[in-house]
Formats: sequence, structure tokens, C-alpha cells
Amino acid sequence: MRHTCRFSRRSAGEFLQRYWQKSPRLLRLAFPGILPAITPEELAGLACETGVESRLIIKTGGQPGWNVRHGPFKTADFSKLPEKNWTLLVQDTDKHVPELADFLGHFDFIPRWRVDDLMISYAVDGGTVGPHVDAYDVFLLQVLGQRRWRITRKHLPPLIKPGLQLDLVGDFKPQHDWLLSPGDMLYLPPGTAHHGTAVGECMTFSIGMRAPTDAEMLADLSTRLLARLDKHARYTDPDLSPAISDTSRLNTKTLAAIRKRMCSALRMRADELDEWFGCFITEPKSWLIPRPARRRLTPAVLAAKLKHHKKIARSPAASLLWSVAGTRHIRLFVNGRCHLLPAGMAEFARLLGNRRMYTATMLAPWLRKPHAAKLLAELHNEGLLYFP
Repeated sequence: MRHTCRFSRRSAGEFLQRYWQKSPRLLRLAFPGILPAITPEELAGLACETGVESRLIIKTGGQPGWNVRHGPFKTADFSKLPEKNWTLLVQDTDKHVPELADFLGHFDFIPRWRVDDLMISYAVDGGTVGPHVDAYDVFLLQVLGQRRWRITRKHLPPLIKPGLQLDLVGDFKPQHDWLLSPGDMLYLPPGTAHHGTAVGECMTFSIGMRAPTDAEMLADLSTRLLARLDKHARYTDPDLSPAISDTSRLNTKTLAAIRKRMCSALRMRADELDEWFGCFITEPKSWLIPRPARRRLTPAVLAAKLKHHKKIARSPAASLLWSVAGTRHIRLFVNGRCHLLPAGMAEFARLLGNRRMYTATMLAPWLRKPHAAKLLAELHNEGLLYFP
């Protein structure tokens, strides 16, 4: 993919201060000269693969107005489509195509854990998914053809129609109306109603941010809390007093005992919460778990192969973050698992997290350290590192 990005460190800081989660922003030629790393035909081929989340949305003249089909598709499905008014959406393309994963590096001014995925939308003339609202920040980058975007910041009611399989809004009256050409990008903060329509054949990159709800986090956290509890521990009251007149009353002593037990069960240290969040936020979607390597390698064999192949790559499906854990350790989070490493390996964690391709020279000093060599072999065997 040939392109340059208009975001510098300074302009990124100004953008975050003035617009991030505050106001929409149209950036003309944010990526001048952009050429997509995937053709419409290749995108359609990706939508035919198992483990790839994709949808075909066809605007119709009848009720409810849209026909939604879910992949994986067959090649013949695309030959039966009308000439106008349809859109192909493919989620998580960055998890399947390394070049698209590299493209997300242009958004590294946003913390990695906040970037969810790169969705690609290909549409023919008139193709649209209707007016809708996203609950997260999104960048809409035009990479092929033109798309008309109409937006409004007003709160709109949901569109209710029998059989409608899309979350759309009603009473849509735009406040802004823009035509985007290749290289133009539109940023929308959460809650901004928007309606995109293809003007001729077009392709749009949608870089969506991740913003977990409190309910999602608490649901996951509760699983960890339950796992550490003694399943046989029960409520006890060895100092029970006789109930004399009102046996149906929950008295103050009972309620205080229950509050104490529940607060104790819910209590977590700060470091435990830190570890939980790192595991939670790097947990891959169930259909994006990579396949283990066909041949398991020992650290010594991996070092020898790396010397021969000269480089090793991180799978696009590998989610990797790291954090400091006190003064003696760091935590390396990889696809929902926490690896506790010595504090002196912070540079190793930074190297793994900030690059997708590692040369033999980069990894040579770390392969001499048992912790790092063992971890690299483990990541290879899990399918998270591979020899290109």
C-alpha cells in the first residue's frame, strides 16, 4: 500500500485536543496518493473464507428496505447481485492481511488497545447501510472512488420496521453533507449519526475504536472473581440469636454480615485488576484465534531457523500489550494471557509490541536469555509468530 499520512506528532496532538470525542472532523487528503492493499476481488475472496466475519447489505424497494446476508459467501453469490445499491462489509481485515495490519500503524498516536479493527466496505453505485450511530470513535478513509457522507450530532430515535436486521435511526436530517474522494478521511466521535452512500464504485476503510462497556468489563471480571473463590464457602452464623416475634425481618446484623462477605468476595488488589484488564483487552474474538504451528520448536531450534530465515513475523491475529508490574517485573499480555517477565526485559516487550517483523539481528541478544527464548518458541508454537 503506497501512501503517506498527514498526521505528525504535533498535528495528532492538536487533533486529540480539539476533536477527539468532541466534534467531527473532515481531513481532506489525509492520505494523499493512497492505493489500497486489497482489490475488490480479493476482498470478495476474503468474504468467502471461514473465520471471516462479512455481510452483504442490499438496499431494496420493498419493506423493510434492506436485505442482509451473512458470510461466508460463495463466488457465485457475487455474480447474482444487482448493478446498484449493494455493499460488502468485511470486519477485522487487519487480522487476516498483514499489509492491512501494518496500515493501522498510522494510528499509533492512539493507544493500541483502543484500536479495534479495520473494516473494509466495498460498494457499487447507491450502496449504503442506512443512517446509523456507532457507540465508538471511527475514522472513515476513502481509498477508492467516492462516497457521500451526511452526518448530524442530534440524538435520533431508532428506526423500527418489521424484519429490519440493521440498527438504523429514523428522522435523519443531516447537518453536514460531504463528498469524499481517495485520501480524504472523516473522523466521527461516538454517537454521531451518519449515512454514507457510494457514488459509483467505491471502497472505504473504517478504523473503529474499542470502547468496552462497564457491563462487558464487569461480566469478564466476575468470571475471574468466581474462579478464585472457594466454591464450598457458605454463609455462617454461629452467634445466631433466637427470632422472637418477627421471623420474616432481615435484621441489621444479618445484612451487615452479608455486606461484609460480598465486599470481601469482590475485593481485588490494584495489581490483580491491572493483570485482569491486560488479559481482558487482548483476548481475541473466538473466530480469530490462530492455528497452532504444525511443528513445535524448542528455543534452540527456533534460534537456528531464525538464523537461516533471517526474520520472523508476528501474526496479524496476535494482540500484544505490556505494562510495568512493580519494580521487579513487567507483564506481557498476549491474546488473553499474562506472561510475567523480569523488569530488565521491558525493551524486549516494547520490541515485540511495536513491530510486526523481527530480524535475526534484533532478536539475537534476547535469544541468549532463557525467559525470552522460551517465550518466543511458545509464541511460535501457538501460531502467533511465523517464518514468512
